[in-house]
Amino acid sequence: MAQGEVDLAGSDTARSEGDRAAIPGVVAAMHGFAGDLYGELPADGNLVVSPYSVVAALGMTLTGAGGHTAREMRDVLGADDRFHGGLNALTTYVEGLAGPVPHRDGKEIALDTANQLFGQRGVGWEKAFLDTLAREYGAAVRTVDFEGAAEDARVLINDWVAGRTHDRIRDLIARGVLDAATRLVLVNAIYLKAPWEKPFEPSSTRDGTFHLTDGGTTRVPMMSGSPYGALTRGDGWQAARIPYAGGTLAMTVVLPDEGRLADVEQEVVRGGLPQMLAGGRGTTLDLRLPRWTFRSNAQLAGILGSLGMPSAFGSDADFRPMTDEDLDLRIGEVVHQGFVAVDEHGTEAAAATAVVMETTAMPVTVPFHVDRPFLFVIHDVEHGTPLFLGRVTDPGVGAVG
Repeated sequence: MAQGEVDLAGSDTARSEGDRAAIPGVVAAMHGFAGDLYGELPADGNLVVSPYSVVAALGMTLTGAGGHTAREMRDVLGADDRFHGGLNALTTYVEGLAGPVPHRDGKEIALDTANQLFGQRGVGWEKAFLDTLAREYGAAVRTVDFEGAAEDARVLINDWVAGRTHDRIRDLIARGVLDAATRLVLVNAIYLKAPWEKPFEPSSTRDGTFHLTDGGTTRVPMMSGSPYGALTRGDGWQAARIPYAGGTLAMTVVLPDEGRLADVEQEVVRGGLPQMLAGGRGTTLDLRLPRWTFRSNAQLAGILGSLGMPSAFGSDADFRPMTDEDLDLRIGEVVHQGFVAVDEHGTEAAAATAVVMETTAMPVTVPFHVDRPFLFVIHDVEHGTPLFLGRVTDPGVGAVG
């Protein structure tokens, strides 16, 4: 087989429907993990991550963990015995939100997720590991040659991610991350494109003042509209839920009171996302919202270690359930990239996460004027699954095509 070509090593096990009753527990665990992760990410500048994508990639990795490594990973993820089945059912539900929007001529939701593993050719992967990946994640192992052609494998993985995210996530894995010691890369990708329930009129967009964290101001395109949404308030913040077409997906914008951004971010870290996503009372919003487009990159190995799963990255990592060979696998790196674009028509967002395994040798209108730093969460309405979570401190910085 030529360098760069792939073969498939999988299981005959069909994907199950998952455990629908376990969905609330999985979403609650995801909220907790999202807060923990947010608290460890850079505290300055624009940010977008997909808690869902990171959890899915780590969930696949957990299926091949054993002993103290598995215990640490379960604690960090908040995973119980029903976690994989619940995440499977949640993924099926989320993917089911895609498609034409009933009674909305021409409007359509694009929402795709995908899992894929890329493993070293010739390695014997344990049947139980492959069966669980197939049953709960719909994933198989595509075999590549990290030992002899690591750069070819990197390009192939990045091309797969770009294809699954409509080219919004490019070069997820940088040069040098993969080498001859790499044995397995577990990847999740998610892509969303959703029109607003009530689009903003482009002709109503005007440059407006946005207040920066350092006390300065900048002028940015500010959209104006009056959608029917939902408003809720908490200590030092107010949140507006802005529906996408069909009402099954929404963006919740969390606007801190002046000078309270740090306090609100700490509330997210302490587990406050469910309250912020609760929805509140329905109302017509006098909404002013900036346009923004940017992407974020993050290497999560150090963060995940500090959150409570250090053994997964060390010489004492236990991933023996992955393979019947004596490989002494550990996680070398966890890389994540997110993209978000918000304009008058709707939202486009994408993210991907790669876990790199290596040998130890891996009516009355309510004003809601978003003119200062804010947080955003893109989520399904029924469960509040945090598909994307981010912060905007300067909507005019980091614009990408």
